[in-house]
Amino acid sequence: MEKCKLLTRLIKEAYPLDLLLLADPSETLVKKYVDRGQCYIVEQDGETIGVYVLLPTRPETVELVNIAVAEQHQAKGIGKALVLDAIQKAEQQGYKIMEVGTGNSSIGQLALYQKCGFRITGVDKDFFTIHYEEEIVENGIVCVDMIRLGRQL
Repeated sequence: MEKCKLLTRLIKEAYPLDLLLLADPSETLVKKYVDRGQCYIVEQDGETIGVYVLLPTRPETVELVNIAVAEQHQAKGIGKALVLDAIQKAEQQGYKIMEVGTGNSSIGQLALYQKCGFRITGVDKDFFTIHYEEEIVENGIVCVDMIRLGRQL
């Protein structure tokens, strides 16, 4: 999918829970933030293949709390296009700062966010052991800490 052909749209209901759970395995947490945020999807041939959620957190600050691409569509540049789309939408809405958090074991996501201009701003130690019942393992690494990143818009 070419970057210029990526068209996202805001949805208010019938969220693609299966995709959202790819990025965050806690259905309880996903439902809480998706109801408070703005959920954008991208479709291809009538199928939802990508999603992200923008969540206002403070004046002039928005957090990208979930971004996911259907497994069969990964490694095609869609994730990066979605992050860039989220940045554009946040700028259009007047936000000045965008934040994102990801697991210490999410190596691909850490690289993606930094390629999109985000810088590490902090670490929420033990975030995933406190807020998630099930152990999360990615890339052979136990996900324990939340790595926080941010960028000016």
